[in-house]
Amino acid sequence: MEPGTVLSYKEMPSPLGLIRLVASATGLSAVLWEGEGHLRTKLPGAEQDEQHPILLRAAQQLEEYFAKTRTVFDVPLDLKGTAFQLRVWNALLDIPFGQTKSYGALARILGDHKAVRAVGGALNKNPVGIIVPCHRIVGATGKLVGFAGGLQNKSILLALESGHKAPTLFED
Repeated sequence: MEPGTVLSYKEMPSPLGLIRLVASATGLSAVLWEGEGHLRTKLPGAEQDEQHPILLRAAQQLEEYFAKTRTVFDVPLDLKGTAFQLRVWNALLDIPFGQTKSYGALARILGDHKAVRAVGGALNKNPVGIIVPCHRIVGATGKLVGFAGGLQNKSILLALESGHKAPTLFED
């Protein structure tokens, strides 16, 4: 964030617990999981603003997503990261609702099949989970691995998108 950038936040209940939405004046900057601070996203603190238009729009779209009436988000984003992270996060936006890709497949899409670990690192830093759908990335065998929101939440999101019941067993 540039010096002087003011961030606002709004909290909303969800099937995954309380979610904190964070936005700048130009776009959504973070979707934080219940109990998560700003360390992973490296964003500065934010001031509560229940009427911020971008936060209201993001909350409405997430409510529609959880109600299974929205499959695509169009809330403006204000993502801050390295050039590689931004490439990874933008590639996630091309993975359709209800579909998954492996870390390796995403690395190949980005043009470097050897970048699997770097892709994983970028996914871990994704500040706008759900909307920038890092939950759609799975292990090479299809197992649920690595998710900042926790594997249970990843399972819930994938089940919501596939129409199936969330599984209860995971691979670390």
